[in-house]
Amino acid sequence: MKTGTATLPLHGGKAPAWLFSRMRLLAREITLAIVSEYGPEEMLRRLSDPVWFQALGAVLGFDWHSSGVTTTVCGALKDGLRGLEHESGLLVAGGKGGVSRKTPAEIEAAAASGLLSVGPQALIYASKMAAKVDSAGLQDGYQIYHHSFFFTRGGSWAVVQQGMNDLNRKARRYHWLSETVTDYVVEPHKAIASEAPGTAVLNMVAKESLPAQDVVTQLSHDPPDRTLGHLDRLKELSMPAHHAVELRDIRPDNLKKIFLSTYERQAESFEVLLGMPGVGPKTIRALTLIAELVYDTPAGRSDPVLFSYAHGGKDGYPYPVDRELYDRNVEILRKGVAQAKLGRTERLDALHRLARATADTGARPREAQEE
Repeated sequence: MKTGTATLPLHGGKAPAWLFSRMRLLAREITLAIVSEYGPEEMLRRLSDPVWFQALGAVLGFDWHSSGVTTTVCGALKDGLRGLEHESGLLVAGGKGGVSRKTPAEIEAAAASGLLSVGPQALIYASKMAAKVDSAGLQDGYQIYHHSFFFTRGGSWAVVQQGMNDLNRKARRYHWLSETVTDYVVEPHKAIASEAPGTAVLNMVAKESLPAQDVVTQLSHDPPDRTLGHLDRLKELSMPAHHAVELRDIRPDNLKKIFLSTYERQAESFEVLLGMPGVGPKTIRALTLIAELVYDTPAGRSDPVLFSYAHGGKDGYPYPVDRELYDRNVEILRKGVAQAKLGRTERLDALHRLARATADTGARPREAQEE
C-alpha cells in the first residue's frame, strides 16, 4: 500500500464561479488529451496517485494545501466530462455529502443509457465496498464525507474519497484503483494521504488483522444473546487507558438487531460481513474487542499513513524535491495542456503555471538533492 502525508486543512466555502468554470474546462481538456495519448485506464491510474492528483489541482488553479482541492477537482472532472462519455471512455459518479449516496443510481443510469459494455453490479459493489472499508473496516478518526467514483465503459474504476476529523480540523484522502485491488479487505488502497495521525486506530484491513477477521466472522455466526453476554462481561472489566477499541460508546442493546441479522446471514467471509447492510463501525469494533479480549486475537492498530509522499520542498522539507518524479508528472500535464483545444489565454496561463512550478522546485542540481 502506498501511504503518505499532505497538509489538508479543512477550508470552508467553495471555488468562485469564475474559477470553477475554467477549472472545468481545463480539467476536461487535460483528461481528453491524456485519454487520447494513453487511454482512459491511464487517467484512472493518475487519479489514484495522490501526487498527481495534488499537482492537477494546483495546475487547475486551486489551493494546493486545502482539503477543498479534493471535492473541487472531482467536481470539475464530473462536470467537465458530462456528455463526453463516448469520446473519453470515462464516467464519473458520486461527489460530496448527499451526492455520494447517489453513486449506485448514477452507475445504473449509465448502464441503462448504454454507456457501459459490462453490467453495473460489479461497479456498484466496488463503490459500496470502498466506502464501507474506509468507514468501518479502517477506523482512523476521519469521517467519510466525499466519495467520487471514476470508471470506464469496460469496468475499470478508481475511487477518490475524503474524510474529515473535526477535532484536529484536518482531512484525509483515500485513493483506490481497480487494477491493484486483489482483496477488498486486505491492504486494498492505492494510497492514503493525510498530514495528521489517526486517532484510536482500528485497522481491520491490515495484513496483521487476518486472524482477527476470521474470528470476528465466526463471532458474527453466534446467537445474539451470546455475543451480547460477552460485551456485558467486558463492560465490567477495568480496561487499559491506552486500549484503542473502547467500550464507552458501544451499547449492547442497540446492537442486538444487527447481531440478529449477522446470525441469520452466517457470512462466509469478513468481506461479506463488512458489506452487510447495518454493519458499521460500532458493530466491527464490538466484535473485534471480543475477538481480542476473549479469544486473544488482536487486530491491527497501525495507522496506514506513515510517511510523506509529496514532491518535497525547495528548502529540503519534508525532504529534497524528487526531480525525476516531479518532471515526469509535469511532462504528462504539459503534454495534456499542449494537446488541449483551449483558448490561447487559458492555455498560456496553464503552461506558465507549469513552468513556474518546474523552476521553483528544480533549481538545485540532482546531486545536491541526494546529499
